[in-house]
Amino acid sequence: MLNDTICAVSTALHEGAISIVRMSGSESFDILKKVSDIRTCKANTIVYGHIKEEGEVIDEVLVSFFVSPKSYTREDMVEINCHGGIAVTRRILNLLLKEGCRMAERGEFTKRAYLNGRIDLSQADSVNDLIYAKTSLQSKSAIRGLSGSVERLLYPLMEEMKDVISMIEVNIDYPEYEDERQMTQEVIYPYLTKWIDECTKMIDKAERFRVVKDGVKTVIIGKPNVGKSSLLNALLEKDKAIVTDIAGTTRDLVEGRAVLDNVTLELIDTAGIRESEDVIERIGIDKSLEAMEEADLILLLLDSSDIDEEDEKLLKATEGRKRLVVYNKDDIHQVGDLHISAKNKDISALVKRINDLYQDDIDLVDEDILNNERQIALMKRCLSELKDMEKKIGEINIDVLLIDLEEAYRDLSEILGKEYREDLIDHMFRNFCLGK
Repeated sequence: MLNDTICAVSTALHEGAISIVRMSGSESFDILKKVSDIRTCKANTIVYGHIKEEGEVIDEVLVSFFVSPKSYTREDMVEINCHGGIAVTRRILNLLLKEGCRMAERGEFTKRAYLNGRIDLSQADSVNDLIYAKTSLQSKSAIRGLSGSVERLLYPLMEEMKDVISMIEVNIDYPEYEDERQMTQEVIYPYLTKWIDECTKMIDKAERFRVVKDGVKTVIIGKPNVGKSSLLNALLEKDKAIVTDIAGTTRDLVEGRAVLDNVTLELIDTAGIRESEDVIERIGIDKSLEAMEEADLILLLLDSSDIDEEDEKLLKATEGRKRLVVYNKDDIHQVGDLHISAKNKDISALVKRINDLYQDDIDLVDEDILNNERQIALMKRCLSELKDMEKKIGEINIDVLLIDLEEAYRDLSEILGKEYREDLIDHMFRNFCLGK
């Protein structure tokens, strides 16, 4: 399959100034010559010419040439910069297919870059992250990942694991070599505790940063008519939720996205939580409680002029959770250390508190860190195996310990794609856009 020459449109297929049609593979230059009047295919050049079909000029183009191995895929590559009309772009693509190209699969250019050793799997993750980045924090994180940050993070741990594995293998295979260090369980145990600590810290940092990178799931809760919808509208800077003086107006979840400095909030305004016999309102309250359980951050909104038993129940229910207790209607009465007036859109104190709350997590963007759920899941699996080894280290012999340690090392290798299952790799690259 890697012997095929592939092609795809690498820009969005709609009207625009420019479209880019991309080819990669050993026949790229030959196919281009068949469909154009261009004859010079010199590395790292851009050549002006015309794409033709049976003598008819389809478009005037600029063509970029990249010669193996100095290209994105480490194969010969051609990028045809044509005019951005849908008809002309499709006609050029169909012409390349007719002359011997195969349509690229989703993400196949990046997949070839990985399989040909130009990037590791964590860098391929970052390519996709950069394409779909919606905030400056996401793009900055992706750029750092492209530079090899995950490999830099894992390299010391993997090298130490590999050294211990090698020494255990020598002890097993050549027991007569008494000069070699004997890797007893007492010697290995300190390594295990050290690795467990390192993996735990990596996971903690990655999960903290994932929250601020992907958007903090933020639920606004409180009694009916406390000002939750007004707060949502103030944070979104638009009127998305209906606001009335009638208690229980919000019966379902209302969602929106607010960007505060570098922190993105995935906001959910919930139905007011109270005892209710109304069937529809009860469904809304149940949804509110469910959203509260799944939230990264809870904004518990209280009426500063009327703190009652229902408020006390909510304070107790959210104890131990990441929350901010916000006192609304400060134009009437001020209590607590964080008070706002949602109705007057005076929420600057709350915005500052949220930014301050997540500043340390935002700063993790400048550190080498695991970038996504795939990487975190593999690190968690490695950590689980190391913890199992720690528990049973005095009960199993060194041969079994070696098998378990090699499995933990493979988990780390899989993060970088040094070991992989083909079906999982195929699934991963299907999430890429066509032409990348």
